[in-house]
Amino acid sequence: MAEALRRRLGLGLLTAYGVGVMVGAGIYVLVGAVAAQAGLYAPLAFLIAGLVAAPSAISYAELSSRIPEAAGEAAYVEAGLGLHWLAVAVGLGIVLAGMVSAAAVLRGGVGYLLVIFDIPFEAGVIGIGAALTLVALVGVLESLSLAALFTAVEVAGLILVVWAGFTADPVEGWGTLPPLPPLAGLGAAAALAFFAFIGFEDLVNMAEEVKRPERTMPRAIMLALAITTGLYALVSIAAVRAVPVPQLAVSEKPLALVWQAGRGESAVFLSGIAVIAALNGVLAQIVMAARVLFGLGRREPRLAVFHRSHPRFRTPARATLLIGLALIVAALSLPVAQLAGLTSGVLLVVFAVVNLSLIVLKRRRPEAPFRAPDWVPWAGFVASLAALGAALWSGS
Repeated sequence: MAEALRRRLGLGLLTAYGVGVMVGAGIYVLVGAVAAQAGLYAPLAFLIAGLVAAPSAISYAELSSRIPEAAGEAAYVEAGLGLHWLAVAVGLGIVLAGMVSAAAVLRGGVGYLLVIFDIPFEAGVIGIGAALTLVALVGVLESLSLAALFTAVEVAGLILVVWAGFTADPVEGWGTLPPLPPLAGLGAAAALAFFAFIGFEDLVNMAEEVKRPERTMPRAIMLALAITTGLYALVSIAAVRAVPVPQLAVSEKPLALVWQAGRGESAVFLSGIAVIAALNGVLAQIVMAARVLFGLGRREPRLAVFHRSHPRFRTPARATLLIGLALIVAALSLPVAQLAGLTSGVLLVVFAVVNLSLIVLKRRRPEAPFRAPDWVPWAGFVASLAALGAALWSGS
C-alpha cells in the first residue's frame, strides 16, 4: 500500500471544511443544553467559549505554518516539548475527541431525521455512520467537496433561524436581563458551548493534502473561526429572544422551536437542514481523526499499521474504517451532552499542551511563515486551563 497522501485542497475548500465542522459540531443541538445552564445569558456563554478558543486558534495557525503535518498536535508537542509519549498521547486524545464529537453530532442529527422519517433510531445511526465512512474512504477531495455543499445548506438554515428569531415576538422579560447565573453554571454553559467551536484544530490535520500549507493553513483557520463566531452569536441571541428558556432547555430540536415561534409554520425543512449539518460534522470528524491516526503511525511503531493509504483512493483506509466503527458504537451508547462534555474536556487539555509547545518553540526558533504575537500562546494556555477548571468544578 502507498504511504503518501495527495495535495488537492485549496483555501476555499479548506475554509468551508472548517466552517462546516464547527457549525456541524453542535449549534443545531446544543443551544438548548447551553440555555439550561445559562438561561438568557446563553449568548454570553457562547461568547466566552469563543474567547477561550480564539488564542488557541491563532496558536494553531502559527504551528500549522511551522509544521504542516497530519497528526499536527502530536508533531507540535514533540517539536516543542521533546516528549514522545506526550506527543502520542495528545494525538490519541485528538482521535478520541474527533470520534466522540462525531458520535454526539450523529446522535443529534438522527434525532432531527426522526422528525421526517419514521425509522428506528439505531438503524439511522448505523446507516448514516456507515455511509459517511465510505465517503471518507473514497477520497479527500470528494469528501470535502460534499462537505462544502453541506456547509452551504446548513449556513443557509442558520440564517433562516436568525431571521425567524428576530422577527418573532420576544419572550417575556427579554428587555430586562435577570441577575447573572452562578459562576459554576455559567462556566458549565461556556464549557458546553465550547464544543460548538471545535473544528479549527481539525484543519491542521489536513496539512499533508493542502496546496502551499504554510500559507493556506493559517488563513483558513482564521477565516473559519471568524465566520463561525458571527453565526453563533446571532443564532444564540435569536434563540433566547424567541423561545422561553425552559422550553429550549428540554428540547432536542431547539432551533426548530425558534422557527415555529417566528413563522408559525412546520419546521420539518429545518430538521432536514439539521440532518445535513450533522452529516457534515460527522464526515469532517471521520476525515480528520483518520489523518491523525495516519500521522501517528509515522511517529509511533505500535501504530504503524495505520500509516498506510489505499493504493487507489490514496486515503488512510484502515484508520478511516476504525474511526467509523468506533463512532457508531459511541453514538449508540451515550447521550449528546455527555459526549459533548467529554470532547470539550479532552480538547481543553490538548489546547493547553499545544499552546505550551508553541511558547517553547517561539523561544527556540522565533521566525515562522505566520507569526502570532508572543502573548497569544500564553493567553491560550491560561484560557484553556481556566475553562477546564470551570468545567471540572461545575461537574463536581
